[in-house]
Amino acid sequence: MSSKAVLLAVLITCVCTAVIVVHWPALSAQALSFDDDQYLVNNALVKSPSWSSAWKFLSQVCQPSTVKGYYQPLAMISLMFDYSLGGGVENLLPFHRTSLALHAANTALIIVLLYMLFGEVWIAAAVGLLFGLHPMTVEPIPWVGERKTLLAAFFALWSLFFYLRYTHARTVVAAKAGAVQSPVDRSTWVFYIACLFFYLLALMSKPTTTPLPVLMLLLDFWPLKRLKRQSFFEKIPFFILGGIFAIITYISQNRSGVTLSPVEIGIGRIFFLLCHNIIFYLSKIIWPVNLSSHYPFPVPPNLSQPMILAGVIGTCILIPLLFISLRWTRAAFTGWMFFFVAILPTMQIIGFTNVIASDKFAYLPSFGLLMILASFLSSFAKNPCNLRLKSAFSVAVILLVLILASAESLATRSYLIHWRDSVSLFEYMLSKAPNASSSHYSLGNAYLRIGRWQEAIESYKQAIKIKPNYADAHYNLGLAYDKLGRYQDAIEALEQVIGIKPDYADAHYNLGIAYGKLGRYQDTVEPYEQTIKIKPDYVKAYVNLGVTYYKLGRYQDAVDIYKQAIRIKPDFVLAHYNLGVAYVALGDEKSALEEYKILKTLDIEQAHKLFNLINAK
Repeated sequence: MSSKAVLLAVLITCVCTAVIVVHWPALSAQALSFDDDQYLVNNALVKSPSWSSAWKFLSQVCQPSTVKGYYQPLAMISLMFDYSLGGGVENLLPFHRTSLALHAANTALIIVLLYMLFGEVWIAAAVGLLFGLHPMTVEPIPWVGERKTLLAAFFALWSLFFYLRYTHARTVVAAKAGAVQSPVDRSTWVFYIACLFFYLLALMSKPTTTPLPVLMLLLDFWPLKRLKRQSFFEKIPFFILGGIFAIITYISQNRSGVTLSPVEIGIGRIFFLLCHNIIFYLSKIIWPVNLSSHYPFPVPPNLSQPMILAGVIGTCILIPLLFISLRWTRAAFTGWMFFFVAILPTMQIIGFTNVIASDKFAYLPSFGLLMILASFLSSFAKNPCNLRLKSAFSVAVILLVLILASAESLATRSYLIHWRDSVSLFEYMLSKAPNASSSHYSLGNAYLRIGRWQEAIESYKQAIKIKPNYADAHYNLGLAYDKLGRYQDAIEALEQVIGIKPDYADAHYNLGIAYGKLGRYQDTVEPYEQTIKIKPDYVKAYVNLGVTYYKLGRYQDAVDIYKQAIRIKPDFVLAHYNLGVAYVALGDEKSALEEYKILKTLDIEQAHKLFNLINAK
């Protein structure tokens, strides 16, 4: 091993250690962010670790059953794996531990890539340190549902690593053969296949990595300077694979989430959004203050809004300067293009979220800006000039990097404080964006989770005030009323949900429960029947409908509905027990004893209860 390789390994170890130490409070974070309910809290597959669950994640391509949105099986499987290691709503440590390890690994990969591109060990490590400690990298670590961002970046960076190995191998083979273009060589194709394979894994983690082939072409333009016809031909398999996943992503997002086409958004508005985001992200990277997981759309979305106006002016200045810079260097233009192309899928050309921007979207794209910085520093380090001046510059760079790293560390630690629990996190977000209905809703969820029912109600009401047709807020408001025993208020809230979204199965189900708690058993029948009609495998609705039939004296109907529940879930203890009770009410002791025998294999306590009931009869 060469001395440079040893130095590189030592520096990577030191940088990753610093990154882990600074981000260490993330391990004790207990906040659940916006979509963590569907990624963890209510995700039946994540909470049932098995090969069967893994296969469902892999096979549900165009319409994932447990997460609204796009196909991301590897991210979901990784969360399932952490759950199997003891992770859960009350113990987020396994999830955060894996995410922090991935962030450290991504930092190491960025250092390696910068070294491969520019050949300067110390500079690669310094720039990698600034990435690893940057406050904008906080968000994906304590946010459980953002495992996809870290995992996709991990595989994408590996793909770029093997791409650089592939291009280097072709150059070496060509040099040995004395050819202008390198001939086909087995070693080069090993790297090529590895590059394509890791691109596939990145797409299966988060499809925002789709532009990776374009990023490779940008690397061919600079700094590799190998952009020729061959460069485009060798990317064809990548473009085909990326195109397939782009189609899958649009279909799955459209079926289970929400999408707005460019026509629906409006071309003029898209222009304003792009300009806003270009300057917004650059400003946050350079001056990372007031970071949040919720950056609302500027209102109104036109030039009368100061942020939009600043974005348009800033973009109109930036773009010409980047083109002018091509007269001296390709670095600034190409590095910025790398950033822009990588972040483009999240720039709201196709609407899919209620925020205009997000820190996590800049995680992988920031590599383009890191290349600009590393290129500038490397060019000076390699430039033969006055040794005294060079030494002074080196000392200045070291001091500047240490100062920036220290400032980043303080900002990162300060931001991580807000992730200590969900209430703290959403109160912080609301301090930055008071009119964000989704933040009020999520704060309500946080209160609901810890039993602060009245505060939850107030948060849901605030969310509804801002967004009257917010079905989920009306639904959870109903749940909060139910917890306080205000069943009539719960009924009214749930009826509001059904009016907004008639196919909301959980709303129908809980409406039936609320009627039942008021003793209005006849009124519970229709909500449960509607639940089953909307969601035929909603097994709890069958059992509750059976209980309703039993209370109404409709014992045969109860038997029939319990049998349907058992067909859906043969090991459902409560369904078997209730079926036995219904048989007892019908005087069918033989059938009741059959249910007793089945219960003996499932739950001996329930079996004894049923047996005693049969004997008492």
